[in-house]
Amino acid sequence: MAELTVRFLGSGDAFGHGGRLQACILLQWQGQRVLLDCGASALISLQRYGVEPNSIDGILISHLHGDHFGGLPFFILDAQLHSKRTRPLLLAGPQGLAARLEQAMEVNFPGSSQVERKFATQVTELTAGPAQEWCGLTVKAAEGVHASGAPALALRIEAAGKSIAYTGDTQWVDELMPLLSGADLLIAEAYFYERPIKFHMSCMDVLTRRGALNPGRLIFTHMSQDMLAHVGELNGETADDGMEITL
Repeated sequence: MAELTVRFLGSGDAFGHGGRLQACILLQWQGQRVLLDCGASALISLQRYGVEPNSIDGILISHLHGDHFGGLPFFILDAQLHSKRTRPLLLAGPQGLAARLEQAMEVNFPGSSQVERKFATQVTELTAGPAQEWCGLTVKAAEGVHASGAPALALRIEAAGKSIAYTGDTQWVDELMPLLSGADLLIAEAYFYERPIKFHMSCMDVLTRRGALNPGRLIFTHMSQDMLAHVGELNGETADDGMEITL
């Protein structure tokens, strides 16, 4: 059976706590490569860990905050000016991705959204509901609770006979349970250790439901200083930049 490899190119929060890079997870299977989220530091992540940008087939975005999608303008400009990409770049994310991407291009590099490129950018906007095929993956989305000016999505991804559930950023809502349950790998936000906070999830939000979620493997990411201070006492796995696992 084919393997699905997951590499955390960035495991940090928006503020770089612990010196970590922002959200960026590389999925590899059967010669394909997709980024799950593309924070503003994504190009740094790719260079640091020796990942050629042109080897990326698609980028899947959970929500439209800079630490999860802010690397897209830089990735696209690198593809145009440095990496000299010619094949299409597939992008998927919540409703509003196409408009927000154009705005981000213009804010960061005025005029860049209108420049003719030698490659197409194909944007698919996802909604909660039935699974759909995208870039060789089966992707199902559910809407979380995280204010980002557009829907914030939790995602379930299937490839190579394996499943990955990803909370993205959200406070815990029971409606996410069907999407997140029973995955081979659950990648869960743990912004705080146990303190409740609006729009975010704590480690204990997940650990107290671990039996019901029943993941094959659970890895926490997107950790603040509070959560990082508890890592040594945690009965569970936490992501580190550069960490790689195979399912």
